[in-house]
Amino acid sequence: MAKKKGCLGCSLPVVILVAIVVLVPLVLGLLAGPLGKTFGVTWLPGWMAPSLPHPQLPAEVICHIFGFSVTNSMIATWITVVVLLVLALLITRKPKLIPGRAQSAAESILGYIYNLCVNTAGEKDGRKFFPLVATIFLFILFNALLALIPGFGSIHYHTAEGNMELLRAANTDLNTPLALALITFCTVEFMGFKRLGLGYLKKFITWGDFGRAVGRIFKGKFDIMALLSGFIMGIVGLLELVGEFIRIISLTFRLFGNMLAGEIILLVIAYVVPYYIPTVFYGLEAFFAVIQALVFGVLTIVYISLAVSSHGSEEHHKTA
Repeated sequence: MAKKKGCLGCSLPVVILVAIVVLVPLVLGLLAGPLGKTFGVTWLPGWMAPSLPHPQLPAEVICHIFGFSVTNSMIATWITVVVLLVLALLITRKPKLIPGRAQSAAESILGYIYNLCVNTAGEKDGRKFFPLVATIFLFILFNALLALIPGFGSIHYHTAEGNMELLRAANTDLNTPLALALITFCTVEFMGFKRLGLGYLKKFITWGDFGRAVGRIFKGKFDIMALLSGFIMGIVGLLELVGEFIRIISLTFRLFGNMLAGEIILLVIAYVVPYYIPTVFYGLEAFFAVIQALVFGVLTIVYISLAVSSHGSEEHHKTA
């Protein structure tokens, strides 16, 4: 039996063709980018030269509707909502007992999120909060994935202030992660008060032991250890209260920082080595989008679970 010549069983012409297809875009990208300009490469056509990236931290205002500013990130948000609604209608319009690929993919994703909620918060609470967690996860994920579509950020809109990007990933606008963090925060506090009533405040107001220790002083019973432990418990309650509001900051800047950093990396790589290398980073950015959406969803269900979990422990102590 004759041995195959070439590399990895491929003939030499095929190897040469693959090498040309791989190397030519890489070399052209290096020559068209800033590296080529450094070495004085001027013979390439102007349309091949990548434009200098200029990331904008605040979202750009595209227009005003009834005095309300409409930014490019808001337009991207509306597109994400429409895409999610259309996909939901298409997948659930005619559900099949033996699902197809789209239905199987949707059921796998939602089933994973549902199991995550149930395993974290229990069957009852997990089922109750699953819609919120799934919505946040899908919203963040599709916001990020839509921004990776080629041409998403290259559509410009001419205004009186100049050309602006018509679309911008909503996750890279600080207002969107902040809105999601506020939704999570309000849900956590609402469920805490709904489940525990005013007893929910007990984990923040923890000066009872300190007050009782001070009261004993007037009765002639001075206990320095009781005073210290009561004071520490009171400070712990204050820290718990501060920690509730710090969650807003942590949720906001975790999502905003990671998504903005990923976008800047893509812009810089596409400028330095266009045409080829950025495709690798597109895959990494899609992976990080899944991770960030999952982290935000997990923290949401964890915070809600912590807010309502003490209800069961209080009932246990009452019946003990």
